Amino acid sequence: MPYVAVKGGEKAIENAEALLKFLRRGDTDVRELSLEQIQQQLALAVNRVMTEGSLYDEELAALAIKQSWGDLIEAIFLLRAYRTTLPRLYYSEPINTEKMRVRRRISAIFKDVPGGQCLGPTFDYVHRLLDFKLMAEGEVPAAPFGEINSELMPRVVDTLNQEGLIENGARGQGDEGTRGQGDEGTRGQGDEGTRGQGDEGTRGQGDKGIRGQGDEGIKGQSITDYQLPITNSSISNSSAPYDITREPLTFPASRDARLQNLARADEGFLLSLAYSTQRGYGRNHPFAGEIRMGEVEVVICPPELGFDVVIGEITVTEVQIVNQFKGSKDIPAQFTCGYGLTFGYNERKAMSMALVDRAMRASELDETVQSPAQDIEFVMSHSDNVEAQGFVQHLKLPHYIDFQAELNLVRKMHQDASNHKQDKDIDKSSEKDSVCQEYQTTKNMDISENALSTIESAK
Repeated sequence: MPYVAVKGGEKAIENAEALLKFLRRGDTDVRELSLEQIQQQLALAVNRVMTEGSLYDEELAALAIKQSWGDLIEAIFLLRAYRTTLPRLYYSEPINTEKMRVRRRISAIFKDVPGGQCLGPTFDYVHRLLDFKLMAEGEVPAAPFGEINSELMPRVVDTLNQEGLIENGARGQGDEGTRGQGDEGTRGQGDEGTRGQGDEGTRGQGDKGIRGQGDEGIKGQSITDYQLPITNSSISNSSAPYDITREPLTFPASRDARLQNLARADEGFLLSLAYSTQRGYGRNHPFAGEIRMGEVEVVICPPELGFDVVIGEITVTEVQIVNQFKGSKDIPAQFTCGYGLTFGYNERKAMSMALVDRAMRASELDETVQSPAQDIEFVMSHSDNVEAQGFVQHLKLPHYIDFQAELNLVRKMHQDASNHKQDKDIDKSSEKDSVCQEYQTTKNMDISENALSTIESAK
């Protein structure tokens, strides 16, 4: 696409950047917002930036939010750009979300579940009314304290699995991490986890990574032997997990690639698609099988040591959506699952991810693909907000040559239309004159005939 270079605008560009920084700082009489304040008091924004930026580092995510003037998509862009500079030193073992130190865990399909339900922090039961008490400074809300629940919390889908009512592999969806999906996000989201930890892990800990969180790390077992949970999928590009951060996107896409894409996808885009599946554009009737949020250990197994080393903890949100499946001639009626996992507390994104994941499995389950959420290529090609905002905002760049070409074309078409109209007007005028002349001739002939008749009568 041809562009014309803008010359002589360096000073204007420098002034625009300086003005941005000035406005971003705001009134200097107001105390500057610190990274710690953003981390602690805007934690949900930080969690979203980490998830879609594919880098688990709360401090860097807070810095990106501050630098971007609160624009989360710009912050995600900044974090991804920084992530590309990090070396990849290790791959982590798959995280085990079944051993999660749970802070929130609910199920909408069973009231009584092993380990109990834990509401945790949630907006679900609060009134959507402005709380003007928050305008008062210095108020520290009190939090209730209780005993820590040390009881194991097995997966809710295990109850269905015991009766053979859910597809094979549903358990394990986080049991050992999901290859590529990475019990954590999806390699690629996980593909880097925490800064310094290498493409993932936790900052300062050596580029470790939760590459798909299990991209490669299943202790004592090769990656080619590891099965992606809940996938009776016949579509697989290779035996090793796909890495959308290092390999070009191709179609048809395997489920590990799809999950990676969804983990990095724009939350608003996924939310809209998930909503569409519930309104009939996808023929899904989902149930929230289990939603859990809490801390899990990140483990690496350095070759030089030969044993596992826990390098830290990260917070993740995991969702399993249960959907009915009518079955086929080879598979009896049963439930199927959609899976979602995000960094931090990001429940809405994880639920949307699980709903869209299930919708995208339509073809492998021999369901009719008839809605946008079921169209794998459509979803994966339009889900990335960094790519989308770049393509939309590139329209602000100079398009002088393009526009001049179209302007000349429109002018020519306009002139051609005008000339054509003039020609038609001339033709109509000529035709009218011809008709008038013919009429006059006929009239004159009638007069002559009448005169002759009069003369003959007089004789």
